[in-house]
Amino acid sequence: MNLTLVILAAGMGSRYGGLKQLDPVGPSGEVVLDYSVHDALWAGFDKVVFVIRRDFEEEFRKIVLSRYEGVVPTALAFQDLDDLPGGRSAPEGRQKPWGTGHAIWSARNQVDSPFLVVNADDFYGMEAFSAMAGFLKKQSEGLRLALVAYPLRNTLSEHGAVSRGVCTVGGNDTLTSVEEHTGIVREGDAIRGINLAGESVSLTGLEMVSMNFWGFTPEIFEFLERGFGEFLDRGGLGNPKSEYYIPSAVSEIIASGVAPASVLRSSGRWYGVTYREDRASVANALGAMVSQNLYPSPLWETKK
Repeated sequence: MNLTLVILAAGMGSRYGGLKQLDPVGPSGEVVLDYSVHDALWAGFDKVVFVIRRDFEEEFRKIVLSRYEGVVPTALAFQDLDDLPGGRSAPEGRQKPWGTGHAIWSARNQVDSPFLVVNADDFYGMEAFSAMAGFLKKQSEGLRLALVAYPLRNTLSEHGAVSRGVCTVGGNDTLTSVEEHTGIVREGDAIRGINLAGESVSLTGLEMVSMNFWGFTPEIFEFLERGFGEFLDRGGLGNPKSEYYIPSAVSEIIASGVAPASVLRSSGRWYGVTYREDRASVANALGAMVSQNLYPSPLWETKK
C-alpha cells in the first residue's frame, strides 16, 4: 500500500521571528523536516507532499526539494488565502493563514493514498512514524483517523508558553475529544495552562497531547471541505485571526459518529522550535542522536 507524508510548512513563524522551517539545526545543515522525511521513508512511506506558501516557493525548492531528487517523489501544495470551498472569498486585508485544517485540505489534489500529517518544525522520532505506518497499512474501507499522542511533560518549551491539544482518551484507546489549551508553562514543579473557557487550570504533565501527528485516509478531504465551509459561515470569514484547527475538525467527526479516531501512544521525546531560543537545545539533541549512530549525517545522501 502506498503511503504519503504531508508536511505542513506554511506557518508564518511569528513567535520564532522568521522562516524557522528552513533554519538548519542538524550537524550537516539539516532542517527539522529532513528528520521527518528520513523517518517516514524508514517506516515505509513513499511520497512526500509539502504544504507551503507561494511567497517562499523558490527558496523552498532550492533548499529542501533539491535534496530529494532521485530519493523520493515529492510535490508542493500551496496554502492560499483565497483557496476556499464553495466559491467563498477571503476578506480584504486577511493575512493570517486559515489554520491546520485548511492546510491539510490544501493538499487534496496531491494526495490519493492513506497519509500522515506532521508539522515542519517538530521532531517526532522513529517510534511515532512506525506506529502510524502500521495503522495506515491496515486494509479497511472508508474514513479512518488516528493520532500519535505524547505525554504533555515531553513536549514543553523551556523558553515560553506553548499551546497543546489535550486529549481525552476512551476505551480501546479511542479519542473522545481534543481541547486546545494555551499558555502552558512550568511553574516550579507545577504545570499550568488556560482552557477553552479562559480558566487557568493545573496540569499533571501526564496528559496525552496532540502535536499534529495525524493519520488519515483521503476521505477526510470531503469532511474538511464541509467543516471548513461551516466554520467560515459561522463567523470565521469576518474574524481576521480565526483559524480552522484540525483537532476541532476531528472532534466534530468523532461527535457525529462517522468514524472513531485511534490514539497511538508515543513514549518518545518530542522536540520543537517554537521560540528562537529553542534552536540550540534541538540542535544539541539531534547532534547527540547522530553521535549515537541513531541518524546518519547528512540525512538525504544515505537514501540515494
